[in-house]
Amino acid sequence: MADQDQGARMALKLDIVVIGAGQAGLSSAYHLKQLGLEPGRDFLVLDRAPQPGGAWQYRWPSLTLSTVNRVHDLPGMSFADNAGGDDTVKASVAVPHYFAAYEEHYGLNVLRPATVSVVCPRGERLRVESDRGLFSARGIINATGTWEKPFIPDYPGRENFGGKQVHTADFHRAEDFAGQHVLVVGGGISAIQLLDQISMVTRTTWVTRTPPRFREGPFDQEAGRAAVKLVEDRVRAGLPPNSVVSVTGLPMTRAIMAMKERGVLERQEMFAEITPTGVRWADGRELDVDVILWCTGFRSALDHLAPLQLREESGGITMTGRLATQVARDPRVHLVGYGPSASTVGANRAGGAAARELTAHLGIATSR
Repeated sequence: MADQDQGARMALKLDIVVIGAGQAGLSSAYHLKQLGLEPGRDFLVLDRAPQPGGAWQYRWPSLTLSTVNRVHDLPGMSFADNAGGDDTVKASVAVPHYFAAYEEHYGLNVLRPATVSVVCPRGERLRVESDRGLFSARGIINATGTWEKPFIPDYPGRENFGGKQVHTADFHRAEDFAGQHVLVVGGGISAIQLLDQISMVTRTTWVTRTPPRFREGPFDQEAGRAAVKLVEDRVRAGLPPNSVVSVTGLPMTRAIMAMKERGVLERQEMFAEITPTGVRWADGRELDVDVILWCTGFRSALDHLAPLQLREESGGITMTGRLATQVARDPRVHLVGYGPSASTVGANRAGGAAARELTAHLGIATSR
């Protein structure tokens, strides 16, 4: 069916539009189908990437299945059975292969590449505008993740730096920095991984805003639940979610132990400003560098939802629902892969909760 919108262009009418086909989006689509909704008729998945794989398809080549933290199974299909047993395979190859097989097996009919520019309120419905057409939905599940929105803090003098500035999202291989002094900024897992690789081929300096916290021992289920609870409490209060590492700490792996022995993890506090040739600390000390590698994370890619006015004055979004996926200001909108569901295992559970709660809120008859 089509809906005449503002007397101009026609919009395809659907019950639900899922925006994004990474782990959270595919999980949501799976659960919608399990509830009896038909892809392409009752709901539609839009994804801006040219092929399956979510953000994984853009990861650096040196990130293999042996170095990635973990790839959790999507509901109903084993990753190990589809990725093979070779740990040297690039994550940017194995995960897209798995996602593609998953989409085909469950007939999810993802529309791509389809970039959503904006979602606007239209009475009881939501208008989703994209470069592949207009869609009129009763509700949306947003699963756009963070990869599209790399974050670089605005330190004084950044625009005057004469060297090269690179974000994690732009990293390709360590050898590209050979012969250069690289300043690695950030205390997350990606920062540690890239620091390790780059320090093998050239000189590095590591700075972080707060002292890194290394976690001894296994990260068991109880610790995981406690970490998720801390992030969940923030988003339920309408506060921006913290980074995962700020809650879980860095695992003390053999690779990190080896970095310590090599003296690579001699962390320095954050500088106060950037100079044309490097950085300067508050005490006046200066350091000349050739490259600043910003491993400073990402922000949730939610700009297309701005007309819905979901944010609080704090800059966060107040979340509700069983797993904190439902937006309190507009229950027709669920955010998966946001806050406590930002991890791959969390995204799976959130996809199921969002599908069930949204269909119930909209009064859609389901088979379960």
